[in-house]
Amino acid sequence: GIIYGGKSVEHEVSIITGLQVYENLDKSKYTPELIYIDKDGDWFFGEKKLKDLKIYKNWTKKCAKQFQPSLNKKDKKNILNSLDAVIIACHGNYGEDGKLQSFLEFLDIPYTSSGVVGSASGMDKIVMKSIFSGIDLPVLPYIWFTRHDWIENSDEVIKKVRYTLDYPVFVKPANLGSSIGISMVNDEKDLINAIDVASKYDYRIIVEKGVANSVEINCSAIMKDNEVLTSVLEEPVRWEKFLSFDDKYINANSKTKGMGSMGRKIPAEVTKEQKEHIENYTKQIYKTMDCCGVVRVDYLMDESREHVYVNEINTIPGSFSFYLWEHNDLPFTKLIDVLIEEALRQAQLRKDKVLKYDSKILDNLTRNGKQGGCKR
Repeated sequence: GIIYGGKSVEHEVSIITGLQVYENLDKSKYTPELIYIDKDGDWFFGEKKLKDLKIYKNWTKKCAKQFQPSLNKKDKKNILNSLDAVIIACHGNYGEDGKLQSFLEFLDIPYTSSGVVGSASGMDKIVMKSIFSGIDLPVLPYIWFTRHDWIENSDEVIKKVRYTLDYPVFVKPANLGSSIGISMVNDEKDLINAIDVASKYDYRIIVEKGVANSVEINCSAIMKDNEVLTSVLEEPVRWEKFLSFDDKYINANSKTKGMGSMGRKIPAEVTKEQKEHIENYTKQIYKTMDCCGVVRVDYLMDESREHVYVNEINTIPGSFSFYLWEHNDLPFTKLIDVLIEEALRQAQLRKDKVLKYDSKILDNLTRNGKQGGCKR
């Protein structure tokens, strides 16, 4: 099964990733079932009817009826239980954040992504930064606050940014990706507007110190044969040319679309020592956060390229970062094979855990819940 879409502002990006997976899946080896979750959370399925990208451009409930009726809870469970494994191609909330992973674990269905803990902590930038700091990785200074803090005491928030961080800064919702709701600002006037925007997408907001003329370096990782492997490094467009959501996806023109069509240097222009640092950081993050499947860790370097900072992790990166693995002699079709094999291995590890324990504690409870002999 390939699950994509979902109740997320990254819904359209997920459709692209899901259909890319479908097109590159080895159909001589697998029988794919497309499973689309629309923006309201309703589930639809059907390989032949859902593989056409055009249908999603004007998707409505009326339109949806001609493809496949919405599934009730009983049907949904039966259909999912007929699957050997699920490729999760969802981005953002309700797909990348651990909720879908938890649902699939209840059904004992193998899935390709980090588990509940890794997905949830990788989605929340505040938790993520705390983990990075806790394992002594280099991170840029940041502060965080809630929407309530901003509404009730915006002056204090502004002062905290002024005295803790230097402009430019990045303002981000704590639980989103694909640059949605993210702003780069250079003064307090723009800061106010940026926080207002970010707070519409999440009730927790993070503000990070920016690096003037910074360079972004990205590194992907996967687990194969119980070993964490890292991809070639890439250098996307510089941060002063901050990419919006539209820049990344809507304005991208190529046969594959999505993140694979962005301008970038592959391999990135880094020294051998910097490359080793980034690869080691990526492996450390992957293991500490109990990741699985494909992830992409994004780094920032200052203009001198002397200092490397860990920016964030994407536990289900756009297009599964296939364009990076192609440079490692791992084409998209083979990458999908690796993901499915690892999904099955992780599912077996979960099955190997002891989940039952026979206890006689109930034998000594009375009707009212107190310990003692049973009363009748």
